[in-house]
Amino acid sequence: MDVRVLGQVPPDPFLSAADLLTTERDLQLPVHVRIREDPDVRTWAAHYPDRHVLNISRQAATSVMARELALHEYAHMARYEEEHPSHIQSVEEALFLGLTGESIERRKLTHCYQIANHMKDIYADDITLSLAPATKLVCFLESQLAAAVADRPRPGPRPDSTPETPGSDPEITAVNAAFALALVERHSVVDRSHRLYDLAHAAADDAPSVDVSAFKRRFRSLGDDPTESEYRKSLVDVTREYATGVAAD
Repeated sequence: MDVRVLGQVPPDPFLSAADLLTTERDLQLPVHVRIREDPDVRTWAAHYPDRHVLNISRQAATSVMARELALHEYAHMARYEEEHPSHIQSVEEALFLGLTGESIERRKLTHCYQIANHMKDIYADDITLSLAPATKLVCFLESQLAAAVADRPRPGPRPDSTPETPGSDPEITAVNAAFALALVERHSVVDRSHRLYDLAHAAADDAPSVDVSAFKRRFRSLGDDPTESEYRKSLVDVTREYATGVAAD
């Protein structure tokens, strides 16, 4: 596995993550690690005919999560190379199939892309959690969810007034909570006393229109090796349920 770190950061976490991946899988294309200066940049993988690119902020690349973040993105690359349906299905096509004729708020449409990413993450983390301990990932999920719950909009001085602070959107925070629970339950890495469950309960209370349990079941029960048609249906169903509030039959 060919990894090239393009930036002035220690290469060890990226090389260590590559060593972990190659104990079970390998990548045919080289990986270029590009360091971004924006600390808020989202870590993501991009795919080209001759290479993969791991985009990561300098802050993340020098953090204690660097190896785990790299391994997660390498897992996405592995899923892409094996043409797993979760990584080749067009999100735009699924949204067109699921939402044609519906009037959808722009924020909810944006959230549908995040939900699609959660489904891809489930399959990537099926790889990462088979290769590395879950401790850091669970702590990461917990901290992200805790921050979002704490950042929920604060009410204005009157019940009908706009919030004094915009904060995180409670509805997508509730779906994010469902994803976190689905992932840890799918791999049996925490018990029901873990703080994630309390945070998810708080997120559900903030978004009564979102059925956290239903979304958790959808994420958790994704089949290991779906056909393209099966995966497309799952993606259409979950995005339609979120955008319209109506579950598929």
